Amino acid sequence: MTPAGAASVTVRPVARERRHTLSFLTEVRAFSPVFIDTEVDMSGVRAHQAAARARGRRYSTTAYVLHTAARTLARHPEANAAIRGRARPKVARYGTVNGKLTFDRELDGQRVVLSAVLGDLQDARLPDIQERIDHFRDGDPGTMAEFAPTRTLHRLPWPLRTLAFRAGTRPLRRRAAAFGTFAVSSLGHRPVDGFYAVGGTTVTLGLGATADRPVVREGRLDIAPLMRLSLTFDHRVIDGAEAADVLAEVKEGLESVKCAPDGES
Repeated sequence: MTPAGAASVTVRPVARERRHTLSFLTEVRAFSPVFIDTEVDMSGVRAHQAAARARGRRYSTTAYVLHTAARTLARHPEANAAIRGRARPKVARYGTVNGKLTFDRELDGQRVVLSAVLGDLQDARLPDIQERIDHFRDGDPGTMAEFAPTRTLHRLPWPLRTLAFRAGTRPLRRRAAAFGTFAVSSLGHRPVDGFYAVGGTTVTLGLGATADRPVVREGRLDIAPLMRLSLTFDHRVIDGAEAADVLAEVKEGLESVKCAPDGES
């Protein structure tokens, strides 16, 4: 006898365009993630965005977070780091701050998450960061050179794919270029208040939606655009106090954004 509903079930192999995600998830099992979060008043960011639009420029919330977080991580070299090994673990601390950003894209008809590393963000201006975001957001992942290693992984059989992924990401001297030194992931374009991701880096920032919510200012009830900002940290590398300092400084930096000339915030 066929179970009820069995005729409507389809079972297929995982799409090869998702193979890089499976490799990544296998690799990050070694992480020891801890999750913290806060709310950020985005009034200054919204005002800066409005002023920029009046000048013909557009800045995404993600660009402000990358801009602010990179400068924060440059002041916290303990968090701008990566760890490797179990019996004799080693920690690498990087002189540059590279941000890994995830994108919701379509590759060969399959909806997938792709990541790109934006290097040397500690000195990058806001317009430059937005230009680099736009490059990855608007380009074709099926032909872009930056995604060639990912496309190669999709073509490899499982044993070779695992070896290739490990060879490209595990060596500490390659990690900053392959994974970034911190990661940013956003679901703020959807009605998601907050979420918590492990981006393969010691610090991963998760952006929720910015929405008008009640706040108390100087003893009075007010309305402000608030964003839930989460921070996942790898407890093998840093402790909660360091992570809390990083989150607090990113929050302070975003709340201190002023309507200034491009590149200043």
